[in-house]
Amino acid sequence: MKKTISIIAIFIAIVLTFFLTGNSYAAALDNISTQVDKQTVRPGEEVKVTVTFGEDLGAAILEFSYDNNIFDYVSVDQGTANDQGDKVRVEFHDTTGGTSPISSMTATFKAKADLTTSNPTEITIVGEGFSNSDASVRYDDITTPMVERITVEPDYQDYIIDLNYTGDVIANEEKEMIVSYSSSMGRYYEHARLEAEASTPSGGTVKLTGIDTTNNTEQNLILSGWGDPQGYKIGGKDFIQTLHLTGLFTNAGNYTITLKLIDRDDSDKAIVEKVVTVAVNDKQTEITPPQEETGNKEPQEPETEQPKPTTKPNTLPKTGENIYLEMFALVTILTGAAIVYNKKSK
Repeated sequence: MKKTISIIAIFIAIVLTFFLTGNSYAAALDNISTQVDKQTVRPGEEVKVTVTFGEDLGAAILEFSYDNNIFDYVSVDQGTANDQGDKVRVEFHDTTGGTSPISSMTATFKAKADLTTSNPTEITIVGEGFSNSDASVRYDDITTPMVERITVEPDYQDYIIDLNYTGDVIANEEKEMIVSYSSSMGRYYEHARLEAEASTPSGGTVKLTGIDTTNNTEQNLILSGWGDPQGYKIGGKDFIQTLHLTGLFTNAGNYTITLKLIDRDDSDKAIVEKVVTVAVNDKQTEITPPQEETGNKEPQEPETEQPKPTTKPNTLPKTGENIYLEMFALVTILTGAAIVYNKKSK
């Protein structure tokens, strides 16, 4: 009996000695926290998720879970990582004997470059195997996931809306017009709709009509807007919608057309709006040029300018040869006189 009591006493003493002299016990990481370096991430950009322990740890195991349709794992700044496709398990152990503990751990992920929509997502973290630098204190496992919410979406560009046509607009004459709205990277809307309002000169009316190919019906943009009254989806890379319409303005003057793309899901808030002024002219009366006579007339040869007739002078101009004529006449007269004289002498 005494021997049994001695054995029990020795056992109790050993247990008490272990608990009284040892420093290893369980504790909670009350100050552990998480953060991300950005809440909105563009396609192709990286995001860093950091876990801060609130204590210097010589050992830690963290598991980061992510949506691999949205992110790719890149790297971790501490420990050894094992990427399993939709989660990364990272194990850290201070191999220097407690001289190089860590107070945080950061994992880096990269958003996929081909994403064109908004993607709210989460990265969750759990952990185990926590201990302080000399392993004298062990900390409780983190079994309830710590959550960081992130949105991956493109760098959306504003929509541009416009009304275009060529040439003059004439009262009571139909005019081809184009209404378009576009964006190189348009934000997505589930229920958008195009509407228009018009301010007209006194007594004037205006119609902008076209065929809605979704139901093959004619619609007047000014009167009833365009498309399904509940709206339709728009958005994406290089988005553009073009409406080929016919405009008809009854009176001359300036018409103000207000084009508005609205979001039916946000109390018809304007996504984009533009005011366009259309100057309408009166129809001009055309002056008909005189008509040339028609018939089967023989073609006339073109008249040519006739040379002007030359007029001979009444008196020949004197020249240097006239002295010979005078001498010839004198000789003739003298010869005739000599002949007459000789006849009389006989």
